[in-house]
Amino acid sequence: MKEQLESIRKGALEAIGAVQETSGLEALRVKYLGKKGELTAVLKQMGGLSAELRPVVGQLANEVRASLEKAIETQSAILSQKALEDRLEAEAVDVTIPGKKPLAGHKHPMYSVLDEMKEIFLNMGFEIMDGPEIEQADYNFTKLNAPENHPSRDWTDTFYLKEDSSVLLRSQTSPMQIRAMEGFGVPIRMISAGRVYRKDEVDATHSPMFHQIEGLVVDKGVTMADLKGTLNAVIREIYGPETVTRFRPHHFPFTEPSCEVDIQCYKCGGQGCPTCKGEGWIELLGAGMVHPKVLRGCGIDPEEYSGFAFGMGLERLALGRYKISDMRLIFENDIRFLEQF
Repeated sequence: MKEQLESIRKGALEAIGAVQETSGLEALRVKYLGKKGELTAVLKQMGGLSAELRPVVGQLANEVRASLEKAIETQSAILSQKALEDRLEAEAVDVTIPGKKPLAGHKHPMYSVLDEMKEIFLNMGFEIMDGPEIEQADYNFTKLNAPENHPSRDWTDTFYLKEDSSVLLRSQTSPMQIRAMEGFGVPIRMISAGRVYRKDEVDATHSPMFHQIEGLVVDKGVTMADLKGTLNAVIREIYGPETVTRFRPHHFPFTEPSCEVDIQCYKCGGQGCPTCKGEGWIELLGAGMVHPKVLRGCGIDPEEYSGFAFGMGLERLALGRYKISDMRLIFENDIRFLEQF
């Protein structure tokens, strides 16, 4: 039995010293020291030994076990260190190799124009306000003096969320004018920007979802001259001092008198092209003096106060600012297009 134990020790130590994988080392541990291992099998035979040999063989068996356990522990440490060195070598970074510049994003052209607009109006003393995109018909139409039979209230023009036509996706940011006057009173000078929704067909200058910037000024002695001066200053700040504007009469329920403001086509210089539909002008915004009925409905005396309001499409501002000929490019998110900005 002594020779058997020595044979096990020699064979196990050689196998342990030669193993190169942690999994192989564990297999050897089970082979020699497990419940059904070779050393355990020998120890089970000790019952047949004489009383004189049993202690001697038992001591030798313990020495063999101890030497195998130590060898396994040592080899495990060696394998762990080797694995760490291999990993460090594989994951090493060559600091002499030039680094790769990460791709950095940038602002969408439309939001670049929005930030410019906000900066312009903040410098003119305006506040920036925000409001809900899901709006009540009262604020979107009624309090803005749009009668029940007004075309804009038809289901063919507006996205309603309820059959009783009381809740809708706002078709303009004008409801924020009412909310501002009701919430803050006068004097007031504010703009509100956000998404609006209308049942427009998609083309080079129209979309069923677009962004609008709405503005309102209410104070004592505000006139149409203030409106025209403010809008001309803003438009020339965005498009340049040589920009040509045109104010023409129009009708909006919530302003009286009302006007629409056009800019000379930035694509053709007024000669006529597909962008301006051959007219030489591009409609930019609607504006006017706040209707006395709207002021009165918000608790403001129109005999003492007056004001002007305007609303402009942010996409159209971006088209003119960057000389883009088709609004659809704004929404398609084609990287080849956006990278130019």
